[in-house]
Order: sequence, then structure tokens, then C-alpha cells
Amino acid sequence: MSKSAASFFILALLSGIFHLALTQDMVVTLPLIACGVFTALFVLALIAGRKIKFDPVLR
Repeated sequence: MSKSAASFFILALLSGIFHLALTQDMVVTLPLIACGVFTALFVLALIAGRKIKFDPVLR
């Protein structure tokens, strides 16, 4: 996992936990929206990390 993917994962977790601590209702709040955005960016960072590989062995 790349550094950007790890940071987006941590941000998504923190904003999700903050949403759950803020309210117990099923209300759309700013931390919940941020959690969705950070999760989408996390998935995109994982996909980008899998496609771009560096092969140090040149044959």
C-alpha cells in the first residue's frame, strides 16, 4: 500500500469514527461525506498503485 493510500485510509477511518461519535442517527453530516470522499480516493490510490509498477531489473 502506498503512502497516499494509507493516509486516505486513515482519514476515512477518522472521519467515520468522528461521524459515529457526533451523532447516533442516520443523518448525513459533513464527516460522513468526507468519509465517502476519502474512501473513494483510497480506492483510486490502490488502483493507481497496482497499475504503475517499477521494475528495477532491466533485461
